[in-house]
Amino acid sequence: MAVGTLSYPQVLCYHRIGGPLELGVTRVGRSVFARQMTALARAGWRTVTLDEFAAATPHAARRTFLLSFDDGYAHLAEHAYPVLADLGFTATTFLVTDYVGKTNTWDVRYTWNRLRHLGWTTIEQWRARGFDFASHGATHRRLTWVDDGAVASELTRSRELLTARLGPDAGRAVAYPFGAVDERVARAASAAGYELGFGGVKGNQTALQLSRVPVYFWDLGDVPFGLRDDALGGLGRIVANMANRCAVGTSILQELGLGTRDSEATTLGPNPEPRGPKQRTAPLPESAADA
Repeated sequence: MAVGTLSYPQVLCYHRIGGPLELGVTRVGRSVFARQMTALARAGWRTVTLDEFAAATPHAARRTFLLSFDDGYAHLAEHAYPVLADLGFTATTFLVTDYVGKTNTWDVRYTWNRLRHLGWTTIEQWRARGFDFASHGATHRRLTWVDDGAVASELTRSRELLTARLGPDAGRAVAYPFGAVDERVARAASAAGYELGFGGVKGNQTALQLSRVPVYFWDLGDVPFGLRDDALGGLGRIVANMANRCAVGTSILQELGLGTRDSEATTLGPNPEPRGPKQRTAPLPESAADA
């Protein structure tokens, strides 16, 4: 893939779909999400896979976008993925790899109870159905705040675990936690082996500093702000960028070591029994145990 500014499709970033209410801004109701995706499908929009996105070519249909989810919460498998599958849509989920199958003790508690992340079995089921999974770092640290060694560790450990479990395709992309990226972090991502890096609203559209527009709870229209090309879309992107930049509470607690992690999320290395490369096969039974 050529380096430089290319013609990439637009990118939406959701976090939580459905599940318990929260004090934060990232939860989008299941009914809102289903209405938005259905409206987009009826209007002729289609999603692209990471492979299609990485090709960076002008798409035949103008209305294409990469649909992404950050953090990899377990509720996605209940409230989001089935909606997308019914519409013929796909998505890329960026996983906090040290927390796969565990609760979100890395985060500020915005809900009464901690939230669980997708487990490997569920990830593999949906990957077999055409959904992509990639890196959101090992422990969700804000990479622009930490030293070179910590940046390299976060990016490399996450990629190694993903490729060991899911095959080499799972190591091609990273979404930087909090959308925080600069030239130093982008260079580290390249050195770790990533081809694509997704930041916040103000990305520069080079391969390792791509822009995405977060969808927050106030984004209630049939067409989310990130896909609109009118004044309302522009205003929505400004507000989303401000909200994203203000999300520093978790970062501060993490760097101060004030209990946002616990013993459940140990430092993981590559799985000793790596799985083979991506295969688009029928999903495992829903009753299969998650790990």
